[in-house]
Amino acid sequence: MAQHDDNLDDIIASLIDVDEEPSTRQEEKKELTGESITLTERASKQVKTIIKKEGLDENLYLRIAVEGGGCSGLSYKLGLDYRTEEDQIFESYGVEIIVDPKHLMYLEGIEIDYPDGLDARGFTFDNPNSVEDCGCGTSFSI
Repeated sequence: MAQHDDNLDDIIASLIDVDEEPSTRQEEKKELTGESITLTERASKQVKTIIKKEGLDENLYLRIAVEGGGCSGLSYKLGLDYRTEEDQIFESYGVEIIVDPKHLMYLEGIEIDYPDGLDARGFTFDNPNSVEDCGCGTSFSI
């Protein structure tokens, strides 16, 4: 059993890049492309419909974020939230989108759609940064 545990530890250690300096990671974050985060017209209409139907505060913004988890490593989070001083703001079809700058490296250039057909219904994400998407479309890896 000890042999099996040692192999597992080696595998886990190989997944963690302990040699990477924090300054290197900061430099990667500075190399943002500046690409916008956009909604399709259908997605923007759906966001406006939700806000109106629910009678929500007009000071709410559409927040897109990522968090660890999901089949492919990172999951998309989409919701209505209040803006903070740190947030980056994008506008698409009259909907203001907010993103924490720490998430931009994963989300730059993403387009959010809302197909409303027989095959699919709900928000979908077309992310040029992802190298692998899960089948359900809610998680990805870079």
